[in-house]
Amino acid sequence: MQYKGLTLDKFQEDAINAIHHNKSVIVSAPTGSGKTLIADYIINRDIKIGKRIVYTAPIKALSNQKYKEFSTDYGNENVGLLTGDTVKNPHAPVLIMTTEVYRNMVLSNDEDLEHISYVIFDEIHFINDIERGTVWEESIIFSKPEIRMLCLSATIPNAEEFAGWIEHIKGHKVEVIRHDVRNVPLHLNFYDSELGITTLNQIKEADSIPDYNYIRGKQHKRRPTVKAPSHVDLIKEIRDKTPCLFFAFSRKGCQQKAKELAKKSFFQHDPRITTFIRKKLENAPQEINQLSSAQLLREILPFGIGFHHAGLIPIMKELVEELFAQGLIKVLYTTETFAVGINMPAKTACIEALRKYDGRNFRILNSKEFFQIAGRAGRRGIDKEGFVYVMIDRRDFDHQKMKEVTASDTDPILSQFKLSVNTVLNLVDQHDQKKIDEILNNSFYVFQKYGKKRQKKSRSHHEFDKLKKKLQHLQYIQNDTLTPKGLFASKIYVDEIMMTEIFATGFYKKLNEYQILLILACLCYEPRERTEFFKRFPSKEMNELQRLIAHDPLLNKEKLFQFMAQLTALIYPCYHGKSIFEIIPNINLLEGDLIRFFRQIMDRIGQLKKASDDRELVATLENCQLLVTTCLKDIDVV
Repeated sequence: MQYKGLTLDKFQEDAINAIHHNKSVIVSAPTGSGKTLIADYIINRDIKIGKRIVYTAPIKALSNQKYKEFSTDYGNENVGLLTGDTVKNPHAPVLIMTTEVYRNMVLSNDEDLEHISYVIFDEIHFINDIERGTVWEESIIFSKPEIRMLCLSATIPNAEEFAGWIEHIKGHKVEVIRHDVRNVPLHLNFYDSELGITTLNQIKEADSIPDYNYIRGKQHKRRPTVKAPSHVDLIKEIRDKTPCLFFAFSRKGCQQKAKELAKKSFFQHDPRITTFIRKKLENAPQEINQLSSAQLLREILPFGIGFHHAGLIPIMKELVEELFAQGLIKVLYTTETFAVGINMPAKTACIEALRKYDGRNFRILNSKEFFQIAGRAGRRGIDKEGFVYVMIDRRDFDHQKMKEVTASDTDPILSQFKLSVNTVLNLVDQHDQKKIDEILNNSFYVFQKYGKKRQKKSRSHHEFDKLKKKLQHLQYIQNDTLTPKGLFASKIYVDEIMMTEIFATGFYKKLNEYQILLILACLCYEPRERTEFFKRFPSKEMNELQRLIAHDPLLNKEKLFQFMAQLTALIYPCYHGKSIFEIIPNINLLEGDLIRFFRQIMDRIGQLKKASDDRELVATLENCQLLVTTCLKDIDVV
């Protein structure tokens, strides 16, 4: 079968045939094998017959990339983008959005989802994510019965079980399409400071050789002391296998490693890169050049070395991505974000370790995480083979666990379903108890535990009853009907109770724009141990706000309000018309993280405007929105 001048692989043909028969399709195929082409086929077919298509992605970076790609292919007028803080062309036939946005829309029965033929879930294995997995599950549960789904993932060991669940709750056929052969074969290697490029078994043998030391006349056997491997030494050995993506699990680590490699001058200066950078930034604010990350990139990029992470300012991320796409970057140090669907394949992928800090503990990667990263190596149509190198520190060496992780992707997808306040309110608002019971039995958790047998009381029912009782006590639900507070909260998707108690009661009437921004800042702030604020701006408004919160029996329990004084370092200058570049020196956050913080405030403002029918509040929120927009106005320059 031919499509757009390409001869399709059998798995692509099989998926398209299933789509022709109006089935949902789950495609499990290695990274870089051409899964997105199936999504493109659906768009190309359905846009011509007046149908609409939703394309969801787990991260904003992937949503933005797909928006650019599809806008180029189908025209700006036919493609929309919805990522919470960004809304472009929401009535377009092709809607690109984060999965959270789609979940919110289907849960609230949004009218913008009329005439949808297919929803495409890219990276569907994110349903496994402990924190966010429930978003994917709810997106499937609450999708309209007539909507079909295309679920894309590198590997899903239990794809048949997953398909069986969708068939069971949606009542239509779901086809599983597997493609297990990589178009570009991968060669997996390990790197040890003593052995160099080697295998796990050779490291195991070397690690088991005893080192005898005599202390006070007694012979002691201990493991040999071998220093940690050097990323610079590894790159030196494989410099003929570029372009290389070097995955590090720390943003600052990415920058530090790139700086260390640049000092060794393995690669020659390329004047084309210097010219490209100058042209890319010629219309950008001069303040960008004062940022330490921008200065470092301008220094090292001409030597084919770069770094990429969410802490960079958008135009610098885009600059790095464009240079990498042109093949001008030889080694790019990056975080895991670059492994999530973003189309930047390389000949080689290096991984700094098989252990990472996940926000709670240090742990070994699971097989799905490992193969997500390793799969970025090897470019179809360019490379005959791809290479993966994993650095091994003997202090963390566990042969059996590391062998299990790197041998094959065996981790099944599991339900992470958990009810939120928002979900409970929308269920009560839109369904009677009989239908709610049926929906609660539709979770993947219930299917995995009980199969097709209906349960009278599953774990989900108990969670629902507990949350409903709490919401009745708070007067969000009365006689199985939502109160005005409940209706307001049903349109809020994070911190529902806090946001409602402030903005759906008389509390907000005592506040001005500055105090509202301070409150939203507290709710959006994510405390980190090493975050430092270098300025504070005490004021009567802040003192009065703290007093009001302290006297409110519900709000005074929110711990995030304790950071209010520190957050004046960010909100006070924003309120007084300062730009983001004038705020960056007030905190040690990376500039990309600071931008994300302000965009989360914008997202909250957007939710509040949709939830409220109070014109006075909406007008005040629009003033707040304008203040933040002014603060960020130079950020998205291209």
